[in-house]
Amino acid sequence: MHYLNISFSHKNSTLEIREKLTYPDETSKRACLVRLTSSGAVNEVILISTCNRMEVFCSCNDISEATKHILSMLSARSGIEKEELEGRADIFDDSSAIHHLFSVASSLDSMVVGETQIAGQLKDAFRFSYDNGFCSQKLARAMHHAFKCAAKVRQATDISSKPVSIASVAVAKLKSVLNSMAGKKALVIGVGEMSEISAKHLKSSGADVYIMNRTKENAIKLANECGVGVLEYEGLKQAVAEFEIIFSATSAPHAIITDEIIKGADFDRYWFDLAVPRDIIYSKGERINLYTIDDLRGIVEENRTIREDEARKAHTIIGRSTVDFFEWLDTQNIEPMIKEIYQKAYEAARVETARVMDKNFIPREYEAEARKLAEQSLKRFLHEMIAKMRSTSEDARSDMITNTLQFLITRDDVDVMDKYKCEHDLTRAEGRR
Repeated sequence: MHYLNISFSHKNSTLEIREKLTYPDETSKRACLVRLTSSGAVNEVILISTCNRMEVFCSCNDISEATKHILSMLSARSGIEKEELEGRADIFDDSSAIHHLFSVASSLDSMVVGETQIAGQLKDAFRFSYDNGFCSQKLARAMHHAFKCAAKVRQATDISSKPVSIASVAVAKLKSVLNSMAGKKALVIGVGEMSEISAKHLKSSGADVYIMNRTKENAIKLANECGVGVLEYEGLKQAVAEFEIIFSATSAPHAIITDEIIKGADFDRYWFDLAVPRDIIYSKGERINLYTIDDLRGIVEENRTIREDEARKAHTIIGRSTVDFFEWLDTQNIEPMIKEIYQKAYEAARVETARVMDKNFIPREYEAEARKLAEQSLKRFLHEMIAKMRSTSEDARSDMITNTLQFLITRDDVDVMDKYKCEHDLTRAEGRR
């Protein structure tokens, strides 16, 4: 079994490319996961689709075949040549795939280093795949350890001490071009986490904020949480003409603000499109200052520089956590533990047979038969339990079972990690620390 991660992010792909690769709703995600698992080379898979990245994280039995299948499927979906996708993608396998996953979970690979949204997005992606039967134990193990690693990074560094996000960076950009936001009308379209952060930051900066969403009930709920107003979605065309500030972060598959509804205005407008695919596409001037996610790189790079020292500490933690994960993974192999159980049983049979012989309970000439009888009795006693252990080795419960077995069969003075550790290549993981 191998781990494989094929990543398209702000680091290697333009906004236009990421738009074509995005999966904005559950229906499209489910269809994608069905196609991904249609290959015999792919065992389990998780699809991570956010504003800044689209990644396929999977377990597979053939890295080369799985990579070809994934890139072919993404090419058919996006209309982008397979060769171009292969040239753009960051492709990680085995230890490097786990190292990358841990980096993503710890927000070290985010456009805004230290941002807090990615952990929630990863959990949602994992939960969707797991609940729909597209991933099980193999990826669940990796994801749980990724979240543990992210927690260690947060606890041991100050990288997230002042949480930031794309939305907060967007508001910072707006502040840099406006003298004041006091009393200015701001419209936030959408009700996701990005919209919530935008609304709260705009309100705290003095703007007169309104929420708009296709489902009004959801808009009302978010507006009440943020202490702002609500507008009917049917009034979008009028709002586009009246509002000086617009933040849009919906999951719509197509643009919702286009040339058809944009009219001229005698004031400057500042629009922030935080959605992928984009919510706003227009070709006119109309005194509109439009900022997309990729336009915010300047502020993002300043943030990255400030957090460099903390990032170095985080990378050390991620490197060590990657090594620890593979060492722990080796301990979950059930067969060495089954072998040791039998060895302990046979040793008990030998000791007890010798005791019986020493006590003259059985004639010495029957020693071999007595020992065989003791061994067969223990084998019969263990048979059903061993069968259950093997049958649950791929089950979600197996980690709990193997950890319990380790505790039961290992002496207090034995290092469990070393006891079951196999030799494997962690060179790349160590090299990335």
